Amino acid sequence: MSEILIGTSGYFYNDWVRHVYPEGIKQKDFLNYYSGLLPTVELNFSYHAMPKSENLTKMLVDGGSSLTFSIKAYKTLTHEINQSQWENEAKTYLTAIDPLLKSNRLEAVLFQFPYSFKYENDNRRYLDKLLKYFKDIPLAVEFRKADWYSGKVIEGMKNRNIPLVSLDMPELPKLPPSMDVVTAPVAYIRLHGRNGEAWWGNDDYVRHDYLYTDSEIEAWAQRIKRISQQTSRVLVYFNNHPKGKAFRNAQTLEKMLNEIGIKVNE
Repeated sequence: MSEILIGTSGYFYNDWVRHVYPEGIKQKDFLNYYSGLLPTVELNFSYHAMPKSENLTKMLVDGGSSLTFSIKAYKTLTHEINQSQWENEAKTYLTAIDPLLKSNRLEAVLFQFPYSFKYENDNRRYLDKLLKYFKDIPLAVEFRKADWYSGKVIEGMKNRNIPLVSLDMPELPKLPPSMDVVTAPVAYIRLHGRNGEAWWGNDDYVRHDYLYTDSEIEAWAQRIKRISQQTSRVLVYFNNHPKGKAFRNAQTLEKMLNEIGIKVNE
């Protein structure tokens, strides 16, 4: 049976105070407190700003001795791609995340491509070059457009031993299907909430302000059980962060997996 780790996408949220963090906690103590609750975290600040090695080194200390990290790729590698500059950006990024890699606490670098990243020749060639550049780094790839979830792409990910992210999001036209295709020894799952009416809006907070029901979590517990039978490791991150909903759902998922005999977060 594979090892299953459940965490949240991000931890640095002021609106988690009183919902996850205790009243009066200082922001500098958020990560340390989080590390006592969950075993892994997906860092998303690194999409908005190029990470720095000294900051990640500090996070390794603040997160205690065992917290592991996935980290989102910087936006110039996925959303704002400059064909003549991306290798320089990739080199800077790799230097920055080196502390996570050397500490053996890096779960994956997440390449989250936007809806605008279409399945076309230029993008396919870029993706191939990008994955080769990061060939010695644990990776995961998420597409937001359904046409990437094809047999050819799935086979390509299998050949590279790279997880194709399993997604939970609203069922809307041209968004990725809900499918659990295992393409690597590690499976990577992201749950974004199902706010269909807010999905295409500009308010990220509203888009992810969703609490999964117990029945929805129970369905995912069964899916994770099946996935775990095909992998050595399963990473699950909840991205429905407003007011600690991600943490509440993470707790519920852990409880439900334990109830069906699947040990997690150990």
